[in-house]
Amino acid sequence: MRRCIVGALAGLMAAAGLITCAPPAAAGCLYGGPVISKCDGPVQPDGTWQRCVGVARLIPSGFSSHLVPEKRCDLMGPGRHYWDLAFADPPTHIAD
Repeated sequence: MRRCIVGALAGLMAAAGLITCAPPAAAGCLYGGPVISKCDGPVQPDGTWQRCVGVARLIPSGFSSHLVPEKRCDLMGPGRHYWDLAFADPPTHIAD
């Protein structure tokens, strides 16, 4: 019985250590400003990465209206040009 308790405590402490050492959930993301969120995926060998931007879209509904989040993803990287500044700012990978 005592071995089971000691083993369980050791497993619990190991799991807690892994959770404590994990990178923050916001790694590679920006929140706020003109958009809800802006997150970059990992950089690929060719230097490109995927960026997803969440914006609030206004939906009219009778005499009222409400905001609905909308996500747009596109490829970013060297040699790519974007006219939508909310999408392309910053022009570099967010996690760098």
